[in-house]
Amino acid sequence: MRSQGASLPHSRSKGIILVLIAALFWGVSGTVAQYLFHQQGFSAEWLVDIRLLFSGVILLLFAYTVKKQNIWSIWKNKRDILALILFGIFGMLGVQYTYFIAILYGNAASATVLQYLAPVFITCFLCIQAKKFPAKYEIFAVLLALIGTFLLVTNGNIQTLSISKPAFFWGILSAFALAFYTLQPGGLLSKWGSLLIVGWGMLIGGIGFSFISPPWKFQGHWSVPSLFAVLFVVIFGTLIAFFCYLESTKYIRASETSLLACAEPLSAAFLAVVWLHVPFGLGEWIGTLCIILTIFLLSAVKQ
Repeated sequence: MRSQGASLPHSRSKGIILVLIAALFWGVSGTVAQYLFHQQGFSAEWLVDIRLLFSGVILLLFAYTVKKQNIWSIWKNKRDILALILFGIFGMLGVQYTYFIAILYGNAASATVLQYLAPVFITCFLCIQAKKFPAKYEIFAVLLALIGTFLLVTNGNIQTLSISKPAFFWGILSAFALAFYTLQPGGLLSKWGSLLIVGWGMLIGGIGFSFISPPWKFQGHWSVPSLFAVLFVVIFGTLIAFFCYLESTKYIRASETSLLACAEPLSAAFLAVVWLHVPFGLGEWIGTLCIILTIFLLSAVKQ
């Protein structure tokens, strides 16, 4: 969905507030997932499947009942069906699963920041695809991202790792998955709209993953806090966050939403440190800011 922009200051303020709410809920949901994995013994596979299945069903119901969309029409085009299945499995499921596994092996702060390397991978891919040498600001952005990643992983000490190797591996894989998630469904989104594509993508990813990790095979400790944590991840961290982000594009440009969504890694890092007492050194904070500056640079120049 493309932003139509808004001339009224009130509308612009509304768009900014909506995207900040979305980023905040996404960041908090990553930390809540860390709480479920590390303190309540939940499996990442179960949480991914439940999140995708429930959110997909609710989004499609919303599209059908409130937006009055024909949710089945996409299944009449063979080319779109194949693209939708690829998006659901490798895009939607890929980005959700790799992100949660990165949290499981590490923490929400580092996993979220590493995932935000996706714009760098997107920039490199587009330069290769266009067979052109990257612009100076793009080269600077890539170097800044590399410095940020180095500081985040080592905390400035080349002889030690501040996060585990599996956490780093899955975090980088999550960034690649997010890059695919961003680039692959372009044609589908312009034709069918983001609500329908994301809803079906979630449901397809959830159904596909159910064959590998059935949702009825539960692992973890149920309690009142863990129940509220799961509900938060599904409702606030997925449904409301996506709705707010989608609504924000009606009032501000898409490039601006990308910039403001940088609040997600900051909120995830801050909450992980304050709530879950995740150790985060000066080097890791500087690395986080370097990666966020990379996103600002890549997004701002292209506005």
